[in-house]
Amino acid sequence: MVDEPFYRSVSQSDDDGWEYFTPTPSTVSVWADTMQHGSPPSALLVRSLERCVARPDAHLSRVTVDILGPIPLTQCRVRSAVTRPGSKIQLVRAELQSLQDDGSYRSVATAQAWQLATSDTSSAAMDHDPTMANYTAGRTADPTKFFPPGYVHVVEWVLLTKPGADGPGQFWGRPKVCLVDDEPLTPLQRLFSVVDSANGLGAKLDIRAWTYLNTDLSVHLYRQPVGDWIGVSAQSSVGPDGIGMCAAVLHDEKAVWPIRADTSRTRPIISRGLTGTITTQISVLSTLLNCQTCCGTGK
Repeated sequence: MVDEPFYRSVSQSDDDGWEYFTPTPSTVSVWADTMQHGSPPSALLVRSLERCVARPDAHLSRVTVDILGPIPLTQCRVRSAVTRPGSKIQLVRAELQSLQDDGSYRSVATAQAWQLATSDTSSAAMDHDPTMANYTAGRTADPTKFFPPGYVHVVEWVLLTKPGADGPGQFWGRPKVCLVDDEPLTPLQRLFSVVDSANGLGAKLDIRAWTYLNTDLSVHLYRQPVGDWIGVSAQSSVGPDGIGMCAAVLHDEKAVWPIRADTSRTRPIISRGLTGTITTQISVLSTLLNCQTCCGTGK
């Protein structure tokens, strides 16, 4: 069976600027087969942002995605608009809506991004985070042994650390499918097709006993991604009073570069035993964090 792109475009006229798509089985989450994994919708929102403010002399420097609830596998639509125009700094917002049973559309995710004009700072370029081992040093993971068909099957995974081990969870990922139809992925779309997995592979909680679905995702970039592979070094923390976080340093085939952080909702899985009794633990609701960003001073 040939893997499908994450989305198929739908030809539908709309005077309000919406683009329509049908999610494929390649978007299916590991948490439930009725919802999408967070990475494909995030990448679809980034595609809309990029198309709204395409400029050769400016880049998206920070993208924040808010996931408003489970994103169903129904037809969806997305559109973007500039909310703060400017020649040096612009703020752009995208919205993703999904079709409901009654025929209406409901907002399920939004994205907001700063776009900054570029200038030559190559002589002063620097970063402070340690580099991560290349994907050639890891072991290829086969998710088909552990997870049903869906998103995790259409990304190539290379693990540098054992899941749940002490220290950061480190891995490389490379999408094996396109985002929309047969369109080539842009570097930023490729990054967002992988980065939401940091919440899972950076976790220390047992996925068989806990759920930890993130409600947002922020990526701060001070340069654009290079190459097909995205490396992630992620750590998750859960406090004693229900507040948790996941933060990651991202890498590409060139070096380290952006910072990614998200808010997750963490809780134990409620299991029903063979006798019909329900066992549970005290739930932990996890929210999270903001992350620092570098921003130009020119307005």
